[in-house]
Order: sequence, then C-alpha cells, then structure tokens
Amino acid sequence: MSRTIIWDIDDVLNNLTQAWLKHEWCPEHPDCTVQFSEIRANPPHEVLGITLHEYQVSLDRFRTSEVGRNLTPVPETVAWFEQHGAQYRHIALTARPFVAVPSAAEWLFQHFGQWIRGFGFVPSPRANDHAPAYDRDKGDWLRWVGVGDVLVDDSPANQKAAIELGLKTVLVPQPWNQANGTISDALTDISRQLDTN
Repeated sequence: MSRTIIWDIDDVLNNLTQAWLKHEWCPEHPDCTVQFSEIRANPPHEVLGITLHEYQVSLDRFRTSEVGRNLTPVPETVAWFEQHGAQYRHIALTARPFVAVPSAAEWLFQHFGQWIRGFGFVPSPRANDHAPAYDRDKGDWLRWVGVGDVLVDDSPANQKAAIELGLKTVLVPQPWNQANGTISDALTDISRQLDTN
C-alpha cells in the first residue's frame, strides 16, 4: 500500500510570504526595511509593526492578485516530485480564507496535479466569512480525514498537532520556524522517513 504525504501549499510548494513581502508589502510601504530573513514569526504583523487585520488584508489582496495566482513553484520541490512523486500518494492541505481558496486549488493542480489527487483546506478566519467552522486548525482536519503518513509543513504548531496524531513530520525551513538545513534537506528527509518503515 502506498504511503500518503500531506503537503502544505504556501511556503512549502511555493514561496508565498517572500513573494508577498517583495511584490505587495514593500512596494506599498517603501519605508519598510524588514528583510525576509527577519520574518521570525508567522503571521509577521508584529515584526512589521502593524495589526493582524492590516496584514491579513494585504496578504489576501496579494493571494488573489495576478502575481499571487502565478507564483513559481519551489524548484527543489518540483524536482523531488519528478523523481519520487510516483512512489507515494499525495494530498494538499492549506489554511486560507475562503476568498483565496479557488486560486490556491487552481495553482496547485496546474503545477502538481500530476501527483496530488486530494485537496483540503481549513478556512482562516475573516470577519466577513460566515461558513460553518468544522475544524479549528490543521490538526482537527487531519484527525477528521484519518489518513496520512507524513505532514510536510512550515508551521511548528501544525507539526506538533500531526505528531500528536501519530504522523511523521517534515518541517520545511523558513525564518519563522528555526528549522535546520535547506529545502533540499527537508525533501530528502521525507523519503528517509517513509523508507525506514
């Protein structure tokens, strides 16, 4: 039976936060001196000295913009899928507000649809969203769906939730998670974890 990998999309399969800072936030705020490497928290509103609401409005605008809908996939991740993708089953799991989910799904299947056959999302709360809240976070979603062997994510909180459910995890290095190594190291760790059982 094939092992199943559950992939986060933003900041794992693409470089959303880095692209947002470069193409949305800094051009709109030319006085901003914060570099991507200094984003030591996600969400980064306190690092930027703004409110969470200001950050969310800017990020959501970017996610639905032309640039945000056409992010380049992380080359190392594409190469990993080309070499190893067929050996496993794959599900994507993202946390986004409803307004930004359609563009994420389209982007995902455009770039990774050859391998990823399932798509799940946990709606990020926004004031104007009134849909039922089935899951508080990715841990709730993972518990509900009940499948998966490895979660690949950039969030230590999601990693912790997955470990509590008995999944293996790979934390993709980003400035806010203090993970060691590179994206290539993280991708190598996926195969190592799955091939040791």
